[in-house]
Amino acid sequence: MEATTSAVAALVQSSNTLFILMGAIMVLAMHAGFAFLEVGTVRHKNQVNALVKIMTDFGFSCVTYFFVGYWIAYDQHFFISAQELGANNGYQLVKFFFLMTFAAAIPAIISGGIAERARFWPLLIAAALTVGIVYPLFEGIAWNGNYGFQAWLEATFGASFHDFAGSVVVHGVGGWLALAAVLLLGTRKGRYRKGKLVAFAPSSIPFLALGSWILTIGWFGFNVMSAQTLDGISGLVAVNTLMAMAGGTIAALVIGKNDPGFVHNGPLAGLVAICAGSDLMHPIGALAVGLIAGGLFVYAFMLTQNRWKIDDVLGVWPLHGLCGAWGGIAAGIFGLEMFGGLGGVSLISQLIGTLLGLSIALVGGFIVYGGVKAFIGLRLTDEEEFNGADLSIHKIGATSQD
Repeated sequence: MEATTSAVAALVQSSNTLFILMGAIMVLAMHAGFAFLEVGTVRHKNQVNALVKIMTDFGFSCVTYFFVGYWIAYDQHFFISAQELGANNGYQLVKFFFLMTFAAAIPAIISGGIAERARFWPLLIAAALTVGIVYPLFEGIAWNGNYGFQAWLEATFGASFHDFAGSVVVHGVGGWLALAAVLLLGTRKGRYRKGKLVAFAPSSIPFLALGSWILTIGWFGFNVMSAQTLDGISGLVAVNTLMAMAGGTIAALVIGKNDPGFVHNGPLAGLVAICAGSDLMHPIGALAVGLIAGGLFVYAFMLTQNRWKIDDVLGVWPLHGLCGAWGGIAAGIFGLEMFGGLGGVSLISQLIGTLLGLSIALVGGFIVYGGVKAFIGLRLTDEEEFNGADLSIHKIGATSQD
């Protein structure tokens, strides 16, 4: 009997390890989506730089999160023997892998906002600082109960801050870090003339669409596998993710007047927003969340580009920053039983937790990118920007015509 029990326990542990490993691989694949979304949106002379940035950002993120970020967030380090690390089929190691792919999404998000005019190595330094310090600070507060913040919310308002898969922890933080970086960098040369927006056409709608599809598919690993164990897997999360994606697509299509850029970012807006409450909402509530997110993205993108003259190339602040904030708040609305949700959330806690995450990101962004700008500079020279980041930084173009 003991042998049977032991065998079952070993099978469960190995299954959980495989489950979270598959989730990590799916989220890793999403980084190809970030890359192609940026490649398709920027001009031809900046396509190589977009690809190289996403790859190298991931490498720096992995190392800094391994040595510093994971330690800050979860008070766990890897300065122990391989035998200890490999215990229980190495589940804790694979859990790190999974969470690291989330952390690496931060510079991938930021990359799209600051495209076409940023220096290469200074941005890698900034990426390491955001993943190693800024992001894990709030990650630990929200997902590990650090500093007693979650306990205080629960004692005061009846529920802690709920962010199942990272609407605020990942996307909101990434989007508001990007806003700070975009503001510090300034607009691209020629983007505005006599106060009017000059259109910079995307280099490849097919690449843009490919990036959107890769992200969309990987998102089901991002959300569903945030359960981290097989016994926690939920079809509710999967269908809510699906419905929010559909809602974001439809809203962006209608409000964006058939624009392919809006159409392919619309599902991403819905997916960003549903992360926080995907385990709580009714699918109809998830659809509403996605519809609002799709409309919010289109409206905010046009507002920032045309009226506020914020040159956020891929619209990462509207997409991740604002839709992420909406997702955090929406979990406190559509997660309530009165709206068909499972309950166990507090709107006030969601508001406070969301504001805290965005504040840490914005302040941290100005400190990190402002510091890098002051000491070594963030921006390409006018000549380098005119020639394009591909030739100026990497000495090669994406095609023989460049």
